[in-house]
Amino acid sequence: MDAPIIVWFRKDLRLADNPALSAAVKTGRPVVPVFILDEQQGRPLGGASKWWLHKSLEDLRDRIPLIFKRGPAQAMLQEVMAETGAREVYWNRLYEPDLIARDTQIKVSLKGTSFPGRYLAEPHVLKNKQGAMLKVFTPYWKALNAHFETHPLADPSPVPKDVNWQTGTGLSLDALGLYPHEPDWSGPLAAHWRPGEGGAWERFNTFKAKGLNAYLNDRNLPGLGWGVSGMSPHLHWGEVSVGQLWHEIIEHGCSVHHEHFLKELTWRDFAAYLLFHFPELPIKNWRPEFDRFPWETDPKMLAAWQHGMTGYPIVDAGMRQLYATGWMHNRVRMIVASFLVKHLLLHWRQGEAWFWDTLVDADPASNPSSWQWVSGSGADAAPYFRIFNPMTQSEKFDAEGDYIRKWVPELAKLPQQFLSAPWQASPLILKTAGIELGLTYPEPIIAHEAGRKRALAAFETLKTHKEAV
Repeated sequence: MDAPIIVWFRKDLRLADNPALSAAVKTGRPVVPVFILDEQQGRPLGGASKWWLHKSLEDLRDRIPLIFKRGPAQAMLQEVMAETGAREVYWNRLYEPDLIARDTQIKVSLKGTSFPGRYLAEPHVLKNKQGAMLKVFTPYWKALNAHFETHPLADPSPVPKDVNWQTGTGLSLDALGLYPHEPDWSGPLAAHWRPGEGGAWERFNTFKAKGLNAYLNDRNLPGLGWGVSGMSPHLHWGEVSVGQLWHEIIEHGCSVHHEHFLKELTWRDFAAYLLFHFPELPIKNWRPEFDRFPWETDPKMLAAWQHGMTGYPIVDAGMRQLYATGWMHNRVRMIVASFLVKHLLLHWRQGEAWFWDTLVDADPASNPSSWQWVSGSGADAAPYFRIFNPMTQSEKFDAEGDYIRKWVPELAKLPQQFLSAPWQASPLILKTAGIELGLTYPEPIIAHEAGRKRALAAFETLKTHKEAV
């Protein structure tokens, strides 16, 4: 019998449109599916990501005989090869800087074959007319679309049911230590999400039916149930490919709503592209002048922000949604990030670290690139003077107060006109609503105008230094 082929699952936890798996199946040889938890390479997973990964692997294990290993990837693959007689390893590429080096070594040592499939375009492909990287999103978007005109994605197809799976020895899923034990804080996450390939399609099909055709109008309204897709964690873990979603949208229509959703999918690719070309993105400012920025250090302010106790309802609603569900609406992500780095002048890396631990879609490229975008230090970044006013953001994007009332229930009885700024209500109105500022709900930890002026002054120091040089 021909030697088996190992298919090394990583962030591609699906059977359909899985290039490495499909290629292995087409050989007609036995397929050995393996997942390895290699904690010596890559950034250690945050708690919410571990929970999602456990549940997604549980779903995949129930459909194929997945072998679990824990340890250095190359050593674990060699173990599986010895146990099964496999002589080749297939996998889909990842582009985190240290994983590129590891995978290159494995490819040489173990006769590995890698495949594209995580992004719409491989990060090394798209360039400007001078052959250099693209540093702004709009040219990247245009280049990506031109790339697809000559390189259309193939229609995805599921793996046949009669695959000759070959099993080997390994650990139990529980032995990987991903699932939270005592205390098990994952109940709210489990109530909100269904990780796995089936859950991914269930969510996307619901969004397609309820939200896609109004996406451009509704995507900024966090109180709506299906204003956005919520597909980011499913995409991060590869339970569905971005190519599959692209095809579904194209098949569904070509309205302005559909195009804008495709652009949002492309931002994910653009973040990976930036990380590929600037491997220090998670720890270093893209714009070096920000190395001189006068960040503050204030653990109490940071803790208030982390736990949704800033006194600004839209900020607190977002942070509480994050803690409860492992996810936050994108508009609110921008609001809370702006508040941290501009009102509080706390370093973007502190916010990025908190998101890394609490987000189920924490991504090594999207997470830091988004934080740097908000802070002004990143590629194609928001201008320094763009400082979100939490009150006007709340009034514009949560006009009925549904989002705040859900996640900050102690303010639920407050009249709408004061919901974005409870401190503006009279003592009688506050008492009637059952609110005592400083006791049942915090007063603002910093006045908006004072925070705004301080931020602008801090940004001015960068200009002053540049002029002096």
